[in-house]
Amino acid sequence: MNMYCITIKDEHFDKIKRLGYIPVGLGKNIRNKNFITDTIGENISKKNSYYGEYTFHYWLWKNKIKNLNNNWIGFCQYRKFWSLKNTNRLYDNFDDLREDIITFIPNEFDNYDSILGEPIYINQFKLSKLVKKKFIKIFSNPSFIFNKKKRNIKFHFDFMHGEGNLDKAISLLDNNDKSDFDYFVNSEVSFNPHNMFICRSNKILEKYYNSIFPWLKRCEKKFGFELEGYGFKRIYGFLAERYMSFWFKKYTKYKTLPILFKDISDLN
Repeated sequence: MNMYCITIKDEHFDKIKRLGYIPVGLGKNIRNKNFITDTIGENISKKNSYYGEYTFHYWLWKNKIKNLNNNWIGFCQYRKFWSLKNTNRLYDNFDDLREDIITFIPNEFDNYDSILGEPIYINQFKLSKLVKKKFIKIFSNPSFIFNKKKRNIKFHFDFMHGEGNLDKAISLLDNNDKSDFDYFVNSEVSFNPHNMFICRSNKILEKYYNSIFPWLKRCEKKFGFELEGYGFKRIYGFLAERYMSFWFKKYTKYKTLPILFKDISDLN
């Protein structure tokens, strides 16, 4: 298994290596030349604040995808890891963390093509959180309060990342996915978060990249880069997050696993 662990902190290199993962450094604070970075070869590193982790995915697509061995390929982050079980365990050392994170793909996964994080259910969000954000749409359409099925992916994206922006992006999708993705975001009340996934081969990964990056490029012409506020500025990363859930469910046989939250900055 090749597990790429993405960080923005230079001091994480040795810690990621101790976990048995491949360190990937993004951003201007990375000085350690032993990191894999998205700044060499064909890249979109300058768009990192808009794309997030996907500037690394772009680099992988353009520079290394065909040279990867045909084995499980996964992605995690310096404070989000894959686990085989849900746990509320507190970690204060690497040995304990290594006990609970994935360091290999179990044999029982052989029947699957991909692994996604356990879903976030939008319709279970507390309405008080939406009210605090001054989202008046709830009050202009009270059905959102009483009908949880209406609190779907599109509803959530409109609130968090701009009213109508998801519809605009969907209009730019290839015909193979346009209607299916539109149905997905209007009917599903959950998505698989954090732009984290594992797939069993470079062929699957390349097929995904060949689909998502031309679409995001077209979206750039619609939204541009003069965007302010985290929810709007990183719109390409958030579009990718929703599309990732859809694509792997449509084109692969998938399984979900828990995502474990622990910042390795806290471990010695």
